[in-house]
Amino acid sequence: MPRYWSIREWDDVSRERVLAHLLRLRTQLHAEVSSRRTLGSVLLATWNIRDFDSNKFGHGPRLPESFHYIAEIVSAFDLVALQEVNRDLSALERVMGILGDDWNYIVTDTTEGAGGNEERMAFVFDTRKIRFRNIAGEVVLAAGQKIVAARKVRSDRSPDEPTIEEDEIQFARTPFLAAFQAGWFKFNLSTVHIYFGSSSGVKLQRRVDEINSIAHFFSKRQNREREDYILVGDFNIVSPQHRTMEALTNEGFVIPENLQREKTNLKGDKHYDQIALKVQEKRLEIGASGVFDFSKSVFRDGELPIYRDLIPSDLLVSASDEEKYYRDKWRTFQMSDHLPMWVQLKVDFTDDYLESLKPGHHPLADV
Repeated sequence: MPRYWSIREWDDVSRERVLAHLLRLRTQLHAEVSSRRTLGSVLLATWNIRDFDSNKFGHGPRLPESFHYIAEIVSAFDLVALQEVNRDLSALERVMGILGDDWNYIVTDTTEGAGGNEERMAFVFDTRKIRFRNIAGEVVLAAGQKIVAARKVRSDRSPDEPTIEEDEIQFARTPFLAAFQAGWFKFNLSTVHIYFGSSSGVKLQRRVDEINSIAHFFSKRQNREREDYILVGDFNIVSPQHRTMEALTNEGFVIPENLQREKTNLKGDKHYDQIALKVQEKRLEIGASGVFDFSKSVFRDGELPIYRDLIPSDLLVSASDEEKYYRDKWRTFQMSDHLPMWVQLKVDFTDDYLESLKPGHHPLADV
């Protein structure tokens, strides 16, 4: 259970608002997510938690209450992959302080270069349910497997007719992998934040190539090592029928049917985030799944009057539509412009194992 003691120090108005929002959020989380928590299952989630928390875009910083809402959401799951954690880890550590001593995290170094945006990726997990198997690393492509990035180059000879040059590069943001165990199930979890670029042309192709490269990398590794892999994160998927999705499924990754239909951004019109599995463990069962729309409980539509005095006045003054700015911009930097996506994995194989011990059966290996 998250720690709430700092709320005692807030003024009465703030405390009343935050407590009302937390209680509503907890009710929604229980109804949609945490009621599915069982001893024999794991709730796995992925969340692009927008610009956490540099305020480099000038729409923040996050309010103290936002950290409580974020921690409350994370606490509903057992293992959460976070994208867009920034160089300064104080925001993540603040959430960890609210979550309490049963929670731990693993985080990458920052990604260098313009495409990387100095982002980190992190795994946050409940140590009572999830065991880190002491293996972690970033995915680096070998020669011959790198992504071909095309770019237009202006020619001195023909400045009005740019030519296309191709470079072999690594990912814009290096995917991160860690090995975990939950119950009987040992698995490798990789989190990604795929290059966006553009909605067409060579930059879209680079996005497709990044997805294809990471899917092929783990598909090839699974064939060699016979281990189980789960890919999660912000893939910038265009649609379930688009080649951005095909780049995953063509390598044998399975996406729960319900998640293929889910829109994962706050506006509800994009399929960016995904959870994809490539596992050989036949006993693993996929249970419930979905996305969690926190805006039904916190920073709701129409709540601009509640927060007007907490939003920098110059941001509201410059907005042509204050309500639209609050709804589409400011609150996304308090929470996120993405929604958490999650799946329930049933990881108790005890019955199968006991069946295998009956006369005439061979005990199951590697359990």
